Amino acid sequence: MARKTQWNQGARAAALGLVLMSAGVGPVSCQVADAVGPSVSADAEGASPISIAATDAGERMAIGIRDTRLVAQITGSGTPNATAERWDVYGTDLGHMFWHRDRLYMVFGDTFGRGGRRWGRHWRSNVLARLAPPYLRRDVLRMESMVTGEDGFARELLPSRKVDGVEKTVIPTNGVSTGRRMFLHYMSVQKWHGAGRWDVGHSGLAYSDDDGETWIQPESAVWPTGSGFEQVAFVRQDDWVYSFGIPGGRHGGVRLRRVASEQMLEPGAYQYWDGAGWVSAAEEAATLVSGPVGELSVAWNAHYRQWMMMYLDPARHAVLLRFAAELTGPWSDGEVVVSAEDQPGLYAPYIVPLREVGREVWFTMSKWKPYNVFLMRMTLGDLPVRADKPEE
Repeated sequence: MARKTQWNQGARAAALGLVLMSAGVGPVSCQVADAVGPSVSADAEGASPISIAATDAGERMAIGIRDTRLVAQITGSGTPNATAERWDVYGTDLGHMFWHRDRLYMVFGDTFGRGGRRWGRHWRSNVLARLAPPYLRRDVLRMESMVTGEDGFARELLPSRKVDGVEKTVIPTNGVSTGRRMFLHYMSVQKWHGAGRWDVGHSGLAYSDDDGETWIQPESAVWPTGSGFEQVAFVRQDDWVYSFGIPGGRHGGVRLRRVASEQMLEPGAYQYWDGAGWVSAAEEAATLVSGPVGELSVAWNAHYRQWMMMYLDPARHAVLLRFAAELTGPWSDGEVVVSAEDQPGLYAPYIVPLREVGREVWFTMSKWKPYNVFLMRMTLGDLPVRADKPEE
């Protein structure tokens, strides 16, 4: 049974300091698939407004978070996907997703066999799963298969040296497909420091032309530490691939860059948003959302005709949600989706990119204990925006 976490939204009402107009905005070439899942009423009684959107009918609506539920554990032993028993995935994290050839793929970070993270057996820096349609059958993201080795266990995609202070691990931060080719953005972590801080030696792109079975890491598609895009959230729109980037760790702000899809592997081809237009100098990139910002994801909400950004805020010990009519912003104030008080050890929220994301938003979220990935469901509510009563 789903566990429900509900908050007194009125006690922490957010001010509506931003009106977002959304006409004509949307992902022209986003990849989609059918979504199957329970329908939840969007009654927003008591919900706190995040931003204002215009519906297709022209009605102005405020958006509020009604409730958030922990639905199911996705990975680990004894779960519906039986990842431990099938692929020796007893403990793992992340679980961000991307579409490729009309199939949904899920990418994980550091992964361990029997004993989980505590014992470190059969450590793999990253693994990849293929999900099975319908993707939310009976409230479970069903895994059909994983990229495996000859032993049938989930296999590491991008190798790491596993030497502390040199290259401790290689973490995939997001994936995207440009048609026949898959891309994974990764960061080479030199050392973990705790408290949301770690050293990154470099970040880069890897690609696969055989549906994720083998990966190539070109030496030319590498960015040195300090780029501000050590971790990214991809959005593909028209002929462009956009990257929302943050530095290594969880304490920097969000910036935005883009590149033509056929030039993904060419660092010199990227353009950066400076607050007014696109420029070629990375150092001129503007901060769209001030830190501290941890792992993040960005997705289009078709019902509200708004972009959603979800991320970990370590200062507030919570997952936050923001809206914007344009990828370049302005972005609304952040509102708490779920807090560590209710779900201890939470991090890495990734929106499930279903065909129609609307009032009901599904996302994955990791928890440090038991070091596994969980499926979450957030319900948004419509709040009519009433005109102010004229003075008599």
